[in-house]
Amino acid sequence: MWYFYILQSQKDKEYFYKGSTGDLKKRFTQHNKGEVDSTRPRGPWQLVYYEAYVSEKAARLRESAVKQSGSISVPLLRRIKSSLNNL
Repeated sequence: MWYFYILQSQKDKEYFYKGSTGDLKKRFTQHNKGEVDSTRPRGPWQLVYYEAYVSEKAARLRESAVKQSGSISVPLLRRIKSSLNNL
């Protein structure tokens, strides 16, 4: 199983990191241990969203599409933020 995921910085609540991985638990731990260069400065992190895919290619394509298209990422992040505000 492969995953597309979104993390929210607990240091800067408005910053969201988007990625994909074959081992979500391990990757999440790496982010929070500061082992990922691109996320180290804004940790700790909270996993706020993920999607599961059968193939690596599908997960990577979803990650790329969300990162490149505002018409995809804006409504997705709006929905995530809305659900976080209702907690």
